[in-house]
Amino acid sequence: MSSPKIVLWRHGQTDWNIEGRFQGHTDIALNAVGKFQVDHAAKILLGLNPVKIVSSDLTRTRETASALAALTNLEVTLDAGLRETHGGNWEGRTGAQNRIDDEENFVGWLYGDDRPAGGTGERRTEVAERCLAVVEREIAGVDGTVVFVTHGGSARCILGSILDLPLEKWASLGGLSNASWSVLEKNHADAWSLTEHNALSLPEPLFGNESSS
Repeated sequence: MSSPKIVLWRHGQTDWNIEGRFQGHTDIALNAVGKFQVDHAAKILLGLNPVKIVSSDLTRTRETASALAALTNLEVTLDAGLRETHGGNWEGRTGAQNRIDDEENFVGWLYGDDRPAGGTGERRTEVAERCLAVVEREIAGVDGTVVFVTHGGSARCILGSILDLPLEKWASLGGLSNASWSVLEKNHADAWSLTEHNALSLPEPLFGNESSS
């Protein structure tokens, strides 16, 4: 059996994304643009021939997953373990508001330290642990592409953890745009490699990788 391919797909746009509000576990639906984005993205992801779709249980991710499910006729497995970081006292507030009211903690968190988000929320390592547990459970015994529909912060925590990056380097991973995705595949050493990041197209062949061209 070949190794599964992992796709981490961020949900489409919400009004809170546009307003710069910390969504976290707050259950916000896609806006009209977000619905258009996921319908477009789903048509592209169909080309990866997914065999399984697993989604965070929040509305914005469920709506995103349903766009791909409609094209593939696959059932969507919902799992709260793929939720976004619980933002504690920062949820519902804009970045500007959080900088004013809690600047030291908010800026420290933005730059990737492991303090609890919003004072009473989750640490990045806690998010990584619960999300990666879902990924490992859902790819076990699977041959093919598994699409995980999740959130920007959760995707970054999965990537940092699964690629064995030091925690202080997780923030160096660029964020995912709404309805964009990252692709992970096993390399020859049986370790995970990031083959696509923040994509909104199918992967192109990688030419010249061994010739420095």
